[in-house]
This record gives sequence, C-alpha cells and structure tokens, in this order.
Amino acid sequence: MTYTALYRRFRPTNFEEMVGQEHITRTIKNQIIAGRIGHAYLFNGGRGTGKTSAAKILARAINCLNPKDGEPCNECEICKEAINGSLTDIVEMDAASNNSVEDIRQIREEVNFLPTKAKYRVYIIDEVHMLSTGAFNALLKTLEEPPEHVKFILATTEPQKLPATILSRCQRFDFKQISNEDIIKRLKIVCDEIKIEVTPEALKVIAVLAEGGMRDALSILERCLQDGETKIDEDKVKELVGIPKLEYINKIVTNILEENVNEALQTIDEVIIEGKDIQNFLWEIIKYLKDILVYKASKKLNLYSEKELSNIEKLAEKVTKEELLQIIYTLSNLENEIKYSSQRLILFQVAIIKLCSGQVEKESNTNIDSNEIKNLQKKITNLEMKVSGLGNTVINKTSNYVENSVQKPQKIETKKQETKPQMQTRPVQNINVGEKLETWPKIVSELKNAGKIMLYTNLINSIARKENDLVITIEFPKGLTPFGKTILEKSENISEIERRISMECGKPMKIKYIDAKANNTVQATKQNPIESFAEDNGIPFNVVE
Repeated sequence: MTYTALYRRFRPTNFEEMVGQEHITRTIKNQIIAGRIGHAYLFNGGRGTGKTSAAKILARAINCLNPKDGEPCNECEICKEAINGSLTDIVEMDAASNNSVEDIRQIREEVNFLPTKAKYRVYIIDEVHMLSTGAFNALLKTLEEPPEHVKFILATTEPQKLPATILSRCQRFDFKQISNEDIIKRLKIVCDEIKIEVTPEALKVIAVLAEGGMRDALSILERCLQDGETKIDEDKVKELVGIPKLEYINKIVTNILEENVNEALQTIDEVIIEGKDIQNFLWEIIKYLKDILVYKASKKLNLYSEKELSNIEKLAEKVTKEELLQIIYTLSNLENEIKYSSQRLILFQVAIIKLCSGQVEKESNTNIDSNEIKNLQKKITNLEMKVSGLGNTVINKTSNYVENSVQKPQKIETKKQETKPQMQTRPVQNINVGEKLETWPKIVSELKNAGKIMLYTNLINSIARKENDLVITIEFPKGLTPFGKTILEKSENISEIERRISMECGKPMKIKYIDAKANNTVQATKQNPIESFAEDNGIPFNVVE
C-alpha cells in the first residue's frame, strides 16, 4: 500500500473538521444553505491554514447530491469522484507553474462547455498571485461574468500582489493563523488515531514551531515518527528540528549575565558537537531573553514548566530591563550579520565573548572601552588634519565675517525693527545661564510618542540646562553608558533633539552631553578650536570635506 503523508491523510473532509477558521466556515455554510453561492471566491492566508482544503470542500458541497447543512455528504457519486480526483468538473490549477496567458485562455475556452456530471464546473487556482499581468487581464472578463455553471475559487498567500480589478470581483475570506491550543487539540486527535503517545510538552513545542500552520505541525509530527518509536517527548522534537536543549539556552544566558567567558565558550562547543545550527541557537537565545523580559514585566509565561519558570525567575532577578534590552539589541544585530557570513561560528563566539566581558555595560559601569578610545583618537586626528589644511582660509573668512558683523550692527538692528515680527511655533523662553529647561521632560515624552524608543530610554533620567545663548547641556546624573553614547551621538538623533529644543526655546540651539558620573563632557558634534570660536561668537561654521 502506498504511503500517504499525514497532512494529506488527515486533510479535512468537511467544514466541521477545519481547525481555527470557524468565522469562514460558518459564513460559507450559510451561503450554501440559502442558495446564495458566489461566482468567485478569494481565500487568503498563511501557509497551512486550510485554504486549499476549504476550496475542495466548497467545490464538493455545491455539487453534492445529498448536502447536509451546507456540508458535502462525501458518500454520493460526485463526492467520491471528487475525493479520488477523477471528477473532471473540478479543476485544480497551480498558478505557480501555469501562469501564462495561454493557460488562462484555455480556461476561457473550457467555461463555455457544460459540466459532464456535476452541477457546476469549479476552477480552483492555487497561488493565484503568481499569474502574469497578461494572464490576469485575460481572466478579468471571465471572472466578472462567468457562465452560470462555472465557479472560481482563488487561493493566495500574498493578496497584495493581485490587481485591484481581480480583488473587486471576488468574495474575499481571510484565513487567520491557527492558535497553538487548536493545533494541540487536532494533534491529539491525530496521535490517538495512529496510536502514538506524545507528551504535552512535545505538543506545545510542535505547535510553537508550526507558527500557526496545521500542515507544518503535521509535517513536524511525521518527522518524529520516522524512527519507528511510539513515544515522542520534548527533547526528541527539539533534536529532530535542530533546536538546542533548554538547559543549554539557560546556561549560555546565565554565563552572559554572570560574565563567565570560559563556561560560555564551553557551552557553545557542546552545542556544536551535538550538530545544532548556530542560527537556531542564536534565535533560541534571543527568544529566551525576550521571555525573561516578559516575565520580569508581567510575571506570566505559558510554555514553560515550573522548574523552567523557577530558572527564569532567578535570571530575572540578576538583570535589569535596560540590560536585557541592550543584550537583545546586540544579539539581534548579530543575527542579521551572520545571515550573510561564511564564518558564523566565529562571529557568534566573538559576540558572546564581548557580552561576557561586560562590553554591553551595566548602569553602574560608565568606563569607556578601548575601541571607543581608538575611535575618538581617529576623530581627533582627522580634525587636526582638516584644521592644518583649511586653517588659514577659515580664519580669514571668520575674521571678515566678525568685522562685517561689528561694523554694521545698527543697520541690522534697524532692519529688524522695521520688519514685521515673524510667527513662532512656540513663545521664546527666557532662561538664565545654568537654569534647568523646565520643558525638557515634555520633550523627552514627545520622543516616546513619536516612536523613538531607544532615544527616549537613554534620555529619560537626564537634565537639560542652559550653558549660554546658543548651547543647552544635557546632563546624565547616573552616568552615560557606551551603548547610550552610541545611540545619542548618531547624527539623526542629535538633529532631532536640537530641532525639538529649538522649537521650545524659539531660536536655533545646539546641544552638549555631560556625563556627570565620569565628570566628562561629551560634545554632541565634532569640534576643534576654530569651531569653538565660531560657536561662542554665534558665527555659522561648517567644514566641507
């Protein structure tokens, strides 16, 4: 007897057996019962959510000789021939491989002929978004006004690729991702029927890995049955799909938080020896860190045992939310990098060593690492070279500008008095030197509302003061971490802060960062002595490279 894959063997034969799409099956059954069957349907949704199964059931239901409450009987001649694929009146077409104009023209010619046995000739076109532009145009008129004996059912995972003219001619049904609970219920039924013992933890893992697709869940279950064993547990599922054991994930995260480099590298070696994929391992670490963050915020997690929750609770006590965010941010960048690298293991090991060495700094540690010092030295060297090459020209231009400004102050003042006052977005704030900018908390909150979360989180405890008429200093009483410094020194972030401060003050302002804990001033922009002179005297200055 020919072997049949589980997802084909347990394909739903009626609407009642479909999992997680009750909002769709209920509507279609009511249409069939009332006799209000549409001429064209569009089934849209992710892979394995039941689009093709629903299309086949609908095709049988509208042609069934003995329908029951909108369901096909699956016993009559029409239903049996449709199930075994011998009924010529139900045509299934894969648009991925039959996407030309000629394929659609053949359909246009066939629709003029009456069905041989069934009431309706039904065309099921899967992956319809793969049709060419010419094929879509050839289908338009037929899809809009097909003969009474013809019905179209289109299925796609990417409806945004369909022309609006096609979408407007179809009744659209959106298939949602199947919940983990529904997948687990269906898997239990399948396991009972094939007489396989599966632990609840294994079913949870399969449901999570399926990502809302019933077909993927059945495919993973089938892989677990290939060795002939009748019992499946969580470790077996993870081993077959290449996911490291949770004890390795917990160990590597613990090593990072405790800054234990040697044990972290040893754990990586153990995972590699077992043949696990580095990308899967990294994904699991990020997911585990995310779960720790969720637990720290809500004290709730679903897919973990009591022992595992206890381990997560211990880790959550060792780390702050900000530190977790920084580690997740670093590993997410690593995940993007290793996708295109041929040396994934090396990149992974280097990143873990950095994390274990505390180079993603905690709030209490404000020391600048050697890489940052080297970068600063390079910046200073570049500035010195620019000054030595452009110094004389810039100084001459600057002095001329100063002379002109000093010689004609009265004319400028008179001109200002004669011109009409310009409308300002906000009134000018009179702030004395050294005083706090009272609206600074409001500016920081506006950054959060604008979706600039990383900028907001690094400025949340800062204080803004007026240094002079052109500069606002931003102080960090708890210190400025290298990670925070990297975020704040990005040119787009400096521009954003200066823009908002200038709006509050009613005039153009510059900013300067002050690390209070390290007693160190960090300029928000690159400066040299000439720039400082120009800034102190309110003279526009720019170095052109």
